[in-house]
Amino acid sequence: MTAHATDPAARALTLITGSSRGLGEALALQSLEAGDLVIGIARGRSESLERFAHERGLPLQQWQADLSQPLVIAKHLGEWLRTQPIDWTRATLINNAGVITPPGPVDGESLEALSGAIRVGLEATLLLSAAFLEATRDWTAPRKILNISSGLGRRAMAGSAVYCAAKAGMDNLSRAMALDEEHKAATGRPAARIVSLAPGIIDTDMQAQLRGADDAQFPERHRFAEFKAQGQLASAQDTATRVLKFLARNDFGQQVLADVRDA
Repeated sequence: MTAHATDPAARALTLITGSSRGLGEALALQSLEAGDLVIGIARGRSESLERFAHERGLPLQQWQADLSQPLVIAKHLGEWLRTQPIDWTRATLINNAGVITPPGPVDGESLEALSGAIRVGLEATLLLSAAFLEATRDWTAPRKILNISSGLGRRAMAGSAVYCAAKAGMDNLSRAMALDEEHKAATGRPAARIVSLAPGIIDTDMQAQLRGADDAQFPERHRFAEFKAQGQLASAQDTATRVLKFLARNDFGQQVLADVRDA
């Protein structure tokens, strides 16, 4: 990981995890189009994002990091933020990265895979949020944390225990952090706004993995096959547009647990 100099033309900062594909990549692309300095954090790099930014002279940094070992990147993020000016127009952290293990009961998966999935889905969200809040506590810019959750954080489903646990943890983490920020505001200190947002059903690799699961291990497989067959899956690009529109709302943060489909 290399900390680069800030592009002086970019006055809004957006940090996005899981930015190398799917919804994260679409969020990064549209944030670039809006003129933000985008920091993408993912294990891989998006060549299409790199090309898009290069062709248009847009400010993009891609930090490659293994979010199943989130302490390293969280420390790096805090150190980098402390070197930045405090006069941004806004600063946003979008915790989007998530991992779904092969659908089935937890006793059918390795302990290493379960540990990695919960670290990416929940521990990374906690540590990156803590680093972001600590390093920017004196910034004058509006600060927001948007955690990309799921309906499965609010409704359990057989064959998806670790994903359900990560998203449920993300939801309650968001609620508790929002209460902490509310207390800061009440005592006259700068406060961030935090939302845990379910983005709807998106046509991603994760959906394909669920549709292709073994019925014996994943009783809900047919439901996900029907989503695809009935055209109920939104594209990553359309979902990103709706998510960023939600993020820009004046009342962002008033409802901590939200669903983009209800907006």
